[in-house]
Amino acid sequence: MRIRNAGVAAVLGLALAATGCGGGDDKDAPAAKQSADAAGGKLVIWADDKRAAALKPFAEKFGQANGVTVEVQAVSKDLQTNFVTASQQGSGPDVVVGAHDWIGNMVQNGAIDPVQLAADQKGAFDATSIKAVTYNGQLYGVPYARENLALIRNTALAPEAPKTIEDVVAAGKKLKAEKKVTETLCLQVGQQGDAYHIYPLYASAGGYLFGTTANGDYDPKDLGVGKPESIEAFKKIGALGEKGEGVLKRSIADTNSIATFTGKKCAYLVSGPWATADVKKAGISYDISPIPGFAGGKEAQPFVGVQAFYVAAKAKNKALAQEFVANYTTTPELAVALYQAEPRPPALTAALEQVKGADPDLAKFTEAGRNGQVLPAIPAMAAIWDPFGKAEAAVIGGADPAKTVTAAGKTISGQIK
Repeated sequence: MRIRNAGVAAVLGLALAATGCGGGDDKDAPAAKQSADAAGGKLVIWADDKRAAALKPFAEKFGQANGVTVEVQAVSKDLQTNFVTASQQGSGPDVVVGAHDWIGNMVQNGAIDPVQLAADQKGAFDATSIKAVTYNGQLYGVPYARENLALIRNTALAPEAPKTIEDVVAAGKKLKAEKKVTETLCLQVGQQGDAYHIYPLYASAGGYLFGTTANGDYDPKDLGVGKPESIEAFKKIGALGEKGEGVLKRSIADTNSIATFTGKKCAYLVSGPWATADVKKAGISYDISPIPGFAGGKEAQPFVGVQAFYVAAKAKNKALAQEFVANYTTTPELAVALYQAEPRPPALTAALEQVKGADPDLAKFTEAGRNGQVLPAIPAMAAIWDPFGKAEAAVIGGADPAKTVTAAGKTISGQIK
């Protein structure tokens, strides 16, 4: 998961014409096909570019088995926003693929329906992934992959995994003094900040976003941003910033953090499984370990995110969509294909077992996220990203932590109300 950027949607249709069923008595046809016939015999799926390409052969296979046409459409940017808008206009897809933290917003806007999975189907996934797609006690998606940040290091420059962020600072300073690197740490910040990537350090320093209710759900009424804990956390983050240790910089952004690491200009990179392809391509000897926290502080906790399939509430072919999501996306074959399109650990245990032998990085990323926090999927989370990120960037640039974070908390609180 990279920083959330706004953009203009580009929808590219990939029509998958499937073979239709010839004559015969429709009463013997699958229920999904009967539903499809009533809705025009077509299933429309929206996904981003990489997942759309991976889905194509499987969608075609599903279409052939059910005698329907399946159309996969790649939405390059702002998939969630475009889906919610299209849903409200009655022009959306039957199935959409996206992150689990969209759920609260999509449910609030009446854009998705719960998904029905049997107990044994749920048991086939890791528990964290099922928890991530459960909202208000109901399952709203079928997870296929999970992701979290970790520390990727160049082992030629940094042979040992650091135990604390202070160890990273010390090792980075030494490497800079030896003119082996130009940056201590590649952790993307940018001019607008990046709440997702800074969160592990924020949590280690004692900060939190939302408290939890008695049943463990995130509580939007208990906002941590602006509280004393968050101020202390931002003081520590600020000490690593441009006016302090110079470890965190606004000049390191989503556009260059990975490239700076693969260019051997820094020994440490905070990123997710999406970065490993570039690291391997660069021929760098690397290892993956949990993100270190502050000495004497709490454990650094990255967000754990899940990618999932959802059934559109206003789907024209809802029964077929439920069939596809509940009984087809739960197969190891599809999960492995999606992993091969972009190597994120599969949420389906059988798929993870199938691929982890050939990819030791999967186990390391999973371990790095073992004590991570499920990314909040409540609607109030949408109010966090922009104010929190801007506060982070300002503090890293030298702004007063207490004033900056207090103001951010008021902004976020006002948007939630």
